[in-house]
Amino acid sequence: MPDFPAAYQASEGSILHVDKPFYQRIADRQDGRTLVDSFTIPIRTGRAWKVPAGHVFRIVTVEGPQVGDLNIWNAHDPRERLWASRSRQLQRAHVSTFDRLWSTLPFLRPLVTITADSLAGYGVDAYGGRVHDLLGTRCDPYVNRLLTGEDFHFHCHSNLVRAVAPHGLTEFDVHDVLNVFQCTGLNSQDQYFMRDCPAKTGDFLEFFAEIDLLCALSTCPGGDLSVPLWGPDARDPIDVCRPLGIEVYRLEESLLEGWRSPEVAPYKGAHGMKVEKGYWEK
Repeated sequence: MPDFPAAYQASEGSILHVDKPFYQRIADRQDGRTLVDSFTIPIRTGRAWKVPAGHVFRIVTVEGPQVGDLNIWNAHDPRERLWASRSRQLQRAHVSTFDRLWSTLPFLRPLVTITADSLAGYGVDAYGGRVHDLLGTRCDPYVNRLLTGEDFHFHCHSNLVRAVAPHGLTEFDVHDVLNVFQCTGLNSQDQYFMRDCPAKTGDFLEFFAEIDLLCALSTCPGGDLSVPLWGPDARDPIDVCRPLGIEVYRLEESLLEGWRSPEVAPYKGAHGMKVEKGYWEK
């Protein structure tokens, strides 16, 4: 069956056009970066951290396959945050090298650009599964209560809520995620499915910060998703849960030559409305 063309097409010189040689140079020049922060997020927890614009951060499978749920905000204005559905439209449903994650309206600009992906060669498996998923969202205790009748406080939504609380954010700031290392697709009934995570120890997904960022990641309580979380065969998958590592790098100035943080969308936001003059105006 022939491919149908994508709805959103990038034109040369537009913000949708990616300068691939620039980002490839960042990925290739490992000698041009300095590690400035690194830590491990234990199983079934979350953590938030900041990444300055022009830096790179990696999410790493330090002990084997493990899914992580990623949220991203503008570090100075949490109203600007990852817009998963628009990123899915402008890029694709499963992202990899040179794809971008975009922010919400009225900002609409790239928050990050993916510079390296050790699973880029995974492609499409026999079931139609692909990795690094924008199709679904985070697991949460509300859905779990509906499906099981039980409370469980360590879903990705709850992990992210706890992670961002020290930064003054709340549950209302947690948003749809990038499911890092997660293998998903749509079955013949057009239903969302999740498969075993294909990552091995040392696999990574790397991002270039286009603006100053606050990031948060949950180590999914489903672990590598090799165990059903709901349904008749469900059980506690704690034995397939593993930590994830975070690495943040400062880049040499020479690597950033010609780059600057993207501006917010130039649309003025009037939406066709006119403000009536007040009675005090003449």
